[in-house]
Amino acid sequence: MPKVTIDGHTIEVPEGTTILEAARKIGGDIVPPTMCYYSKLKTSGGYCRTCLVKVSKGSEKDPRPMPKPVASCRQTVMDGMEVQNITSPEILDARAGVVEFLLINHPLDCPVCDQAGECNLQDLSYEHGHEVSRLDFRKRTFPMIDIGDKIKLHMNRCIMCYRCVKVAEQLCPERVHGVLNRGWDSEISTYIEQAVDNEWSGNMIDVCPVGALTDKTFRFKSRVWFTKPVDAHRNCPTCSGKVVLWYQGEEVLRVTGRKDQWGEVDEFICNECRFDKKKTSDWVIEGPRHIDRHSVISQNHYEELKKLKQDLSRQKKLGEKAHN
Repeated sequence: MPKVTIDGHTIEVPEGTTILEAARKIGGDIVPPTMCYYSKLKTSGGYCRTCLVKVSKGSEKDPRPMPKPVASCRQTVMDGMEVQNITSPEILDARAGVVEFLLINHPLDCPVCDQAGECNLQDLSYEHGHEVSRLDFRKRTFPMIDIGDKIKLHMNRCIMCYRCVKVAEQLCPERVHGVLNRGWDSEISTYIEQAVDNEWSGNMIDVCPVGALTDKTFRFKSRVWFTKPVDAHRNCPTCSGKVVLWYQGEEVLRVTGRKDQWGEVDEFICNECRFDKKKTSDWVIEGPRHIDRHSVISQNHYEELKKLKQDLSRQKKLGEKAHN
């Protein structure tokens, strides 16, 4: 199997593995960020360019460096390849430029956006963005529309990652939405005013990395960091039935697929599970969902509070013993 070195970390991976997937196997900060790549969707990736890396050595057979940055989600590894991501100032500068382009038309509405707290673009802008925009021209704007009875499209926030289009192509039986027009005028929309209405359309919400596609049944009900995510499942004839229930008190505010550390769902879920089963009695509760400590959702999270209370109780008992 070919060996590849990424930011000084060497790993052996199967033939045909991309640089991005090899980096994910290593883990940590060396993993390039992604906005359009989604491992569960075929032909995704290569649109946003946020995962650019520098190949400083092509392979053992041809050690010449590649002349320009490459998209790590598309470039497969070769034996002896050496890659720079966070160790290359050139790549970090290029990534900052890509983020600036993504933000050119993006509205500054994080305070009112339901994606806040789960937004990949928000994270990227903090890591690589500028404090102010250099754009002097008018941003392009679109009216908000309903592309289905449960999905709201806010095209102003869209970064044209094509993930929802891939869902429409590969999961939905009748594709009625896609990319209209070209260049500056490109937009995600429905063809001939047809509404998105099929059993798998809700997955467009899960795969959207920004707040362009949102769940109408959840909009403005609560911030995600005020909710309690719980793993649950049910016997569903259409999908696996493995979901995350987002509670506020005893009420289930929304149902989503279970996402991994890269923000990708483990398994796509059907609309019946997502929109129609919002009672605790509909589900078999497995327990609290672990939230990564780096996520804003984990702040003030009940799982963390429980651990904190246990630590304080333990310290109190130790203090009482020492005093006696």
